[in-house]
Amino acid sequence: MADETPADATAEPTPPPAADAAELVAVRARLEATEAELSNYKLKLADFENTRKRLLRDAETDRKYAAEGVMRDLLPALDNLDRAVEAAKRAGDTGPLAVGVGATYTQFLDALKRHGVLRIVCEPGSPFDPNKHEAVMKQPGTEFPPDSVVQVLQHGFTLHERVLRPATVMVASE
Repeated sequence: MADETPADATAEPTPPPAADAAELVAVRARLEATEAELSNYKLKLADFENTRKRLLRDAETDRKYAAEGVMRDLLPALDNLDRAVEAAKRAGDTGPLAVGVGATYTQFLDALKRHGVLRIVCEPGSPFDPNKHEAVMKQPGTEFPPDSVVQVLQHGFTLHERVLRPATVMVASE
């Protein structure tokens, strides 16, 4: 008789009474409502996190480029110092005034560099890059290949990776 199984183990489970079924339906409805609410909460939390990250990124960008207007306004003064240094070199002037202007120009460039402002490297013969150069003239019949810089008319500058002012150049044409 050890092989006999209890009668209740093989019998079909009896369905719950109607009151228990109604209670189960109500619990299931509350569970589905709670799951929907949780899903909605997760979406709102993800949206909040994305917004927070975007605001932090925007604040960092604003901080990084906050001095852009001031730096752009200082470039004409730097251009004038550059012209004075070049004029002194052409004239062969090595007096104290020329040396002082040259030292001031170097000090100005160093101060700008400490704040992320760098001169755009542009030499005659280098390829023209419309993202960093502004072509104001075309020169035919030069020793340089077409679409390369022939002469730098005004130096360009970047603030970090952003072009503050493009280099004004003359470009070789065919």
